[in-house]
This record gives sequence, structure tokens and C-alpha cells, in this order.
Amino acid sequence: MHRFYLDNLSELNKSITISGEDVNHIRNVLRLGVGDRITVSDGSSRDYECVISSIDDIVVADIVDIHDCNAELPVKIRLFQGVPKGDKLEFVIQKAVELGAAEIIPVMMERTVVKLDDKKADKKQERLQKIAESAAKQSRRGIIPRVRGFISYNDAVRMLTDTTEHDTTEPAMVESSMTEVKRLILVPYENAEGMAYARQIISSASEYDEIDIFIGPEGGFSDKEIEFIKERGAKIISLGNRILRTETAAVTILSILGFMLDS
Repeated sequence: MHRFYLDNLSELNKSITISGEDVNHIRNVLRLGVGDRITVSDGSSRDYECVISSIDDIVVADIVDIHDCNAELPVKIRLFQGVPKGDKLEFVIQKAVELGAAEIIPVMMERTVVKLDDKKADKKQERLQKIAESAAKQSRRGIIPRVRGFISYNDAVRMLTDTTEHDTTEPAMVESSMTEVKRLILVPYENAEGMAYARQIISSASEYDEIDIFIGPEGGFSDKEIEFIKERGAKIISLGNRILRTETAAVTILSILGFMLDS
């Protein structure tokens, strides 16, 4: 069933009005008509099953059922992705959303080759957010995962513990200090040894409220970066005896966690 996202939905409403670009998509791309069923999500894991009752400049759909979306993982996963070259970041965003990540943060690391000025970074973020929205629709997510702005590695690590200072352009970046979040920080690293430790750590994933994953760029993490995040309590783990590309590492750890956490 085709999925659309709207804010400020209420269970008190008997119908939903859809406007903007989605109207053209419904009418001219999907060629849906009166009587066809669609799903509208409020972006917070609540799904409204609807039947289209009229199509004009707006689409009106009558609500026939309301239920929780079962596509969301019970643990919030944030992916801190070292920015790779080319279009690899777009691939990572798409697959991370499909695999259940709630948030993706592109990180400029010591060995990141890509250089972006503010204008290019803003334009790139907008494109990545659209990719996330498209992937959320395709995979029937209950939320549209947010792709944040490009940040430095130091700022990314500070996000793990800092509840007071943050980028004023990203006011929602920091967790509320009113609630203590039980957080697991995972860093897949090619020089980590042994799978027994990784299995032990990952087997406890369901005990946490949030899992933060750091993936290095093509050149991997520097020794200094690994030591810096270890000081913040990160678990440095192996993903096996093979060296994985940055985009493969992201998909691998998200797939493992999704398998462990999905009910």
C-alpha cells in the first residue's frame, strides 16, 4: 500500500487532507482514484489506513483504521557515517533507512577526502534528506529518519555525552537532559581482534535505549580518533576477518542489529 507522511494528524479526525506535491504523485504518477487505499503516517510510528474519497487540487481520504507501525526497531539507532567519496553516502543513507536507522549524521573525519563548503554541504544535506524520505516510503517506515548536517568528528563524539552545548542551528541534536539515555556506542574497526567480544556486546543490544554506530571513511579511523572515542566508553568491535568497504561496514552492522532487535 502506498505511504505518505503528514504532521499533526489526530485520531479524532474522520478524514485526512493531502495537498502539495503528493497530490500530483497520487493522481498522475500512481494514478490512484476514489476508492483506492493508502497509508498515511504521522511520522511518529502511527499509521492511518485510509480510502480516497475525492481527488481534485487536494486529496481527501477517509480514515478506516489506526494502528502502530511495526516497522520501527525498539531501540533508536543513530549512524555516524564517515563521509566517503562519490555517491557512496547516498547509498549508505538509502540502506540505513531501509535497515531501521532513526538518524544519520555525516561526519568529516581525519581521513575524509571530500571537501565541502557550507553552500555545498547544505545542498548535499537537502538531497540526502530526500533520499531518506524516499527510502522510508519504500520500506514502509513509521518515521522519516533525519539526515543531519555535516559535522566534525570531535563534534560528533561530543554529541554522545554533551547535554548543554550544541550547534544552535541544530537545536534537536542533543538528547534531553531530563531523561537519562542508556546508550551503547559501537565502532566497527578493522584492527579490532576477535569476534567473541563483538558477539557478546551485540547480544546485549536490546538492553539499550539508543545505539550509536561510528563508521570510518575509506581510509578508516586514525589511531587518535579511536582513542578519543574509547575514552567516551565506545566498544571497538570487529565485523570479521575481512576488510570491508565503508558502505559495506554500515550495511553489515545495521543488518546484524536489525536481526537481533526485530520482534
